[in-house]
Amino acid sequence: MNKTEFATKLISLKTDHEKFLAVKNKIPDETGNGIYSRYKYPVLTAAHTPLTWRYDFNIERNPFLMERIGINAVFNAGAIYFNNRYVLIARVEGADRKSFFAIAESDNGIDNFRFRDYPVVLPQTADPDTNVYDMRLTRHEDGWIYGIFCTERKDPAAPAGDLSSAVAAAGIARTRDLINWERLPDLKSTSQQRNVVLHPEFVDGKYALYTRPQDGFIDTGKGGGIGWALVDDMSCAVVENEIIIDHRHYHTIKELKNGEGPHPIKTKSGWLHLAHGVRNCAAGLRYVLYMYMTSLENPARLIASPAGYFMAPEGDERVGDVSNVLFSNGWIADADGTVYIYYASSDTRLHVAVSDIDRLVDYCMNTPADGMNSAASVATICKLVDRNRENNI
Repeated sequence: MNKTEFATKLISLKTDHEKFLAVKNKIPDETGNGIYSRYKYPVLTAAHTPLTWRYDFNIERNPFLMERIGINAVFNAGAIYFNNRYVLIARVEGADRKSFFAIAESDNGIDNFRFRDYPVVLPQTADPDTNVYDMRLTRHEDGWIYGIFCTERKDPAAPAGDLSSAVAAAGIARTRDLINWERLPDLKSTSQQRNVVLHPEFVDGKYALYTRPQDGFIDTGKGGGIGWALVDDMSCAVVENEIIIDHRHYHTIKELKNGEGPHPIKTKSGWLHLAHGVRNCAAGLRYVLYMYMTSLENPARLIASPAGYFMAPEGDERVGDVSNVLFSNGWIADADGTVYIYYASSDTRLHVAVSDIDRLVDYCMNTPADGMNSAASVATICKLVDRNRENNI
């Protein structure tokens, strides 16, 4: 490729990328379920990552203008409204299977997200991370913004030749500006923790954590569901006592495991929670999103638990690196009550759906709970039919 051809190809590459980033998102013209509306286009994908991360623009070093560093996927983003912008800290996975964090920003929260020039440079602990992912962002009343994420390392107890066994822990970092990050020691717990979320307020003068105790990296084992723990100091966080506030149940969307998504949203009726539930089926593990609410006075007390999933993969969302999966660790509530729900599909791409606080509270408080068997499900439907007949509908 000569210099003219190189320059022409480079201009085309940059022009096409800018055109792609500028695409406006929209809600499809179709009847939804009245709870939320999905936007048509993903807000972040591998193609959204900067060209400067992937290409060397120097003709001598890259005479064929090849992509030098491959990006496989962008998904599972924490979210925060910061400096009048919608900010996502996404999990970016390279072609080398290593995940890292990168910040993308938008003026409206639904499209035209652009990554910052560089990925997040995350400070390391004495025991370096092999892989990091799925950061939850919490602006805490102590003045810090905390990012709690999964840090993965090879299991030192794995037998010789076992190169897949891993140990998971909750990594903790904090920042005031989303630029400079202070790395704190990993959360200390008697169990492995892969889904830990910081509550935004002090509870009884302590930091409150939503946890997910597991016996192993993959297997939940005796872990009963989403836990609750109070810790004295986030700079040296230790889980000493843990209670389960949202249990797993047989033959439900969360029979295999469940985990808190982003930190809950405070409303006048209680704390709104978004979580993921996992069950096993003939096609493998199926991840869906569900909601529940806890008390304002006692955030560890469940007050509403709608039956079934809130959101499940649809259409193209079902296909990807890990198919049949929805996952969320980020949402943003505007001052007017609008809620932007950022969810990833099949460990590949990130989407947005929009709802509002009143609608989500109504969904949680007035959707029937799971009766735990088929007869109870039928009875619930019959009760609704009877109510509609009484109203001649």
